[in-house]
Amino acid sequence: MSRLQRGLSIAILLAALGLLSTLYLIDRAMHTSLSVDEDGEVLWVSPGLSLAGLVRELEQREILCCPLAFKLSARVSGAATRIKAGEYLLAPGMTADDLLRALVQGDVMMRSFTIIEGWTVMELLTALSAEEALEQDIEENLASAMASLMDRFGRTGLHPEGQFLPETYHFVRGERASDILRRAHVSLRERLEQAWQGRESGLPFDTAYEALVLASIVEKETALASERPVIAGVFVRRLQQRMRLQTDPTVIYGLGANFDGNLTRRHLATDTSYNTYTRAGLPPTPIALPGAEAIAAVMHPQPGVALYFVATGAGDGSHRFSATLAEHNQAVQDYLRQLRHNRKTP
Repeated sequence: MSRLQRGLSIAILLAALGLLSTLYLIDRAMHTSLSVDEDGEVLWVSPGLSLAGLVRELEQREILCCPLAFKLSARVSGAATRIKAGEYLLAPGMTADDLLRALVQGDVMMRSFTIIEGWTVMELLTALSAEEALEQDIEENLASAMASLMDRFGRTGLHPEGQFLPETYHFVRGERASDILRRAHVSLRERLEQAWQGRESGLPFDTAYEALVLASIVEKETALASERPVIAGVFVRRLQQRMRLQTDPTVIYGLGANFDGNLTRRHLATDTSYNTYTRAGLPPTPIALPGAEAIAAVMHPQPGVALYFVATGAGDGSHRFSATLAEHNQAVQDYLRQLRHNRKTP
């Protein structure tokens, strides 16, 4: 073998060794854990962001041990042109290779928004407007937004109160606030229709909407799941016997912004379309967003003879149920006595 051939062989060998060393170092860097907080960090990849721009941000945040290795790996593997925009959660223990795979697969971070049972639709819109990860496509003037809200879902003329099912809804950054509302409305319609089809016979409702109205009242009257069917039974019997519902939450809803937190006898005597002390039957619309349990309670009220209920004052949200007005009046006196005792007890 000539000197030139030997020199060429040695050069090729050194180049191969260099390449192998480089590949080894890249592989090692790609399997090194990211440098993130113990609670994890969030990475936002905006649409159109280049690989160079992404690596630059990761480098500035000191997340990668070797930014060059990440860039080379992305280009060699073809991942550089397949990175998807979105929000990604960088969890402790996640490697650079895990991150690149997540970026290519689009394993974006899921966020959640919970609609609370008993919220009014105005409270729902207020909470949605405060969710910074959503695209806010609802009018800033929530009163105006509420007036035309159901038009978005092809339900023009339908009052939006009660039309969104309280649940936790998952979304990705950039989704529209109206998308959450649409899903919640569809869920409400499906749940209500299912419950209506399986309802008890003999209920005093002509439509599922009337049952929804009563479910919203049950939702506002108690937070105890065990009491919902009992309270639903009381209201169903009152409707069947043509008694007025006489429930405070409907009066409060009818007062709207005029309610200062202190319900008085004057309020109970002030007639509005929602005052169930001055008017018989159900109010014209729901007064809140009823959850699935409240809807089920109205469709399957607990049998019994009670026609009245009042809080016990025990501090656990429980109520005392009575079959006669005399029993109820005594229960009210007991409740007031309990309140006085509570005030005296440190």
